[in-house]
Amino acid sequence: MNTTQIILDYDQVPPLIKKLRAQNKSIVLTQGTFDMIHIGHGRYLASAKSHGDILFVGVDSDEKVRTRKGPERPVVPESERLEMLTHLKAVDYVVLKPLSAPKWQLIKLIKPNVLITTESTYTPTQVKQLEKICGQVMVLKPQAVTSTSAKLRRLQIGFAQHFSQALAQKVQTAIDELVNQLKKN
Repeated sequence: MNTTQIILDYDQVPPLIKKLRAQNKSIVLTQGTFDMIHIGHGRYLASAKSHGDILFVGVDSDEKVRTRKGPERPVVPESERLEMLTHLKAVDYVVLKPLSAPKWQLIKLIKPNVLITTESTYTPTQVKQLEKICGQVMVLKPQAVTSTSAKLRRLQIGFAQHFSQALAQKVQTAIDELVNQLKKN
């Protein structure tokens, strides 16, 4: 792991952006949770990187994810999500996004040449507002059939079905035993 790729404090961002701009680098930014990284994430990040020289990935903190997606999320803690992203060749820098950060703060700090987003992230009006901050906003379609949330729902449904079947068998056995005891008395 290259810890120089992981940025935990927004104060580290402006000097790095200044240095990259001085090198005439085109900067791309995308953001998300990146919980339980799957092929869709890899494809999405590779596509994002193709729009510039340097790819920054804003990663929601555990606290931010719990606030948006519920107390059982994220499945993978932020330290592991950050590190995992550094192992993907398309990713140059990952930036932890705290819950306390004002809306669009990272976008305003980086002012990317290209902001990459998904269809469900921003409204058309928000995209127009973001285009005033960024050089361009690119909206990508989903890169995989299922999302992490969908995979987790499938796991939960499968568990619930198996649990209810096992419970029903146990309850029936207990009822049969109780009936048999009552018949003996």
